[in-house]
Amino acid sequence: MIKVTVWNEYRHEKQSEQVRAVYPEGIHGQLKSFLQEEFEVTTATLDEPEHGLTEEVLASTDVLVWWGHIAHGEVQDEIVNRVHQRVLEGMGLIVLHSGHMSKIFMKLMGTSCDLKWREADEVCRMWNVNPSHPITEGVGEFIYLEKEEMYGEHFDIPAPDELLFVNWYQGGEVFRGGCTFRRGNGKVFYFQPGHETYPSYYNEQVQRVIQNAVKWCRPTTNAYPKYGYHQPLEQISKGEA
Repeated sequence: MIKVTVWNEYRHEKQSEQVRAVYPEGIHGQLKSFLQEEFEVTTATLDEPEHGLTEEVLASTDVLVWWGHIAHGEVQDEIVNRVHQRVLEGMGLIVLHSGHMSKIFMKLMGTSCDLKWREADEVCRMWNVNPSHPITEGVGEFIYLEKEEMYGEHFDIPAPDELLFVNWYQGGEVFRGGCTFRRGNGKVFYFQPGHETYPSYYNEQVQRVIQNAVKWCRPTTNAYPKYGYHQPLEQISKGEA
């Protein structure tokens, strides 16, 4: 069974009654509730020792799901580097919503990952532009969200390996709302929905995408390459001086 760790900074839920009303068990709790139908799921949060992402936890994690927003700067660089190395070794990473500004996503992308945004209770229609991809299986032509925070272009990321969703918002903006990347042996999926005051993670299509993404992001059996000095495979003949 695929082993999933859901990481959430878990700050909004403690500070805001409005957020608690939407996610009484925390955003990580809601994500776990539907992921555990198919996978072995544990959770980790910012205020745990080592942010809950010890070497032992990461070593046993096939796919890490990441949600953060107001406390990106509090994530220790040592832990970011630890997660980064695991991705390069093959661990999958799913970055949700405002996790686009997390240290780990920016480190993997090498860009600012900035964008336009607006919170105005807008309709969002996420168009499936890659219907044959495993992550979009069973989703249909689009995902309709009655309310979602607007994220707009330009989204300062490298050109995605694959573009899966293009979001349209009621105010007129569009956004690359579902993108895949490969880094080292690992696979990364960015997925836009999930503002803390909107119930996007109760939407069955959104849940299906994240479930599909876990399967797609899971590590392969490919060996991690060895780097550095390498002994010759064949005898090297040296000519006479």
